[in-house]
Amino acid sequence: MLKVNSTLREVIAEEIERMSDSRLEMVSVTAVDTAPNLRSAVVYIDVLEIESHQPALDALTGAAKRLQAVVGSQVRMKYTPQLEFAMDPGVVGGEQIDAILRSLREEESENSE
Repeated sequence: MLKVNSTLREVIAEEIERMSDSRLEMVSVTAVDTAPNLRSAVVYIDVLEIESHQPALDALTGAAKRLQAVVGSQVRMKYTPQLEFAMDPGVVGGEQIDAILRSLREEESENSE
């Protein structure tokens, strides 16, 4: 499954780069999690600006059939998985931790003045 996930990540990331949708300019594919039966796969993405994550997810959801067709033509698999898109939870969690640490530093610097 690791090989399948890695291959899908590469193919999908390359196709996203070729797409001309402005909502996808700063999108990175961080991981793919394919179901054991190969019928579905969740594609995890990261967006440079967290505010633009929903437009990017909307654009990818709209382009899912195109991306599935590309996967089907480039990757030899028993089934072409149905693609779903989600924000990478590790990236989102990291950004939340970073925001908390920044606010703690600001409070600390205000208190020390």
